[in-house]
Amino acid sequence: MPSTILIVDDERAIAETVEYALRVEGYVPLCCTTGTDALEMVKTRQIDLVILDVGLPDRSGFEICKDLRKISEIPLIFLTARSDEIDRVLGLEIGADDYVVKPFSPRELVARVKTILKRSASSAVSISRATRIPFFVDDQRCKVFFFDTALDLSKYELRILSLFIKWPGRVFSREEIMNKIWESPDMSLERTIDSHIKSLRAKLELVRANSDAIVTHRGLGYSLKEEW
Repeated sequence: MPSTILIVDDERAIAETVEYALRVEGYVPLCCTTGTDALEMVKTRQIDLVILDVGLPDRSGFEICKDLRKISEIPLIFLTARSDEIDRVLGLEIGADDYVVKPFSPRELVARVKTILKRSASSAVSISRATRIPFFVDDQRCKVFFFDTALDLSKYELRILSLFIKWPGRVFSREEIMNKIWESPDMSLERTIDSHIKSLRAKLELVRANSDAIVTHRGLGYSLKEEW
């Protein structure tokens, strides 16, 4: 499953250049021009990395980064015309993963994106292992392993289970799952979630009977069992 990269920049020429460079490398780029729209997209779409311009028309990229860190640990690269050391240090201190100064090489930016996504994937695996849940996510091959057995998952089953694995124990409502996973959530029905959860449970049971890996919280939603 290709990574989705959100580009937040009100300079059309720069946004289009970055979008093209990412698309050529197999990524799925999305674009918006304001920090407000960026925060909304992160809340409603499955975004793997954000490229954020500091000088946005509505709010400072630094402010947007602070707000983003309140709700997500998604990797972030600042893109800016500022080259002062104090700005670079501030950007990294408030939660950015990297800082690229304009003018820049699109090839170098893509290389930084690749490096950060690999590091992020490794961190996610480490977190999963640290919590001792019996899952392993192989992002490169779009595979999830349960007790070292590869699961045969559909696209949406893979996305749902990967979301649960990233946040074991956290309860996700049907609406939240739909907004994070589906490309057009308004075109889907919430009972679709129940159908995918039922299928996921059946596939997990084939590997480990009575595992009860996915927990139902009546009236609230679903979560991945936290203690094994």
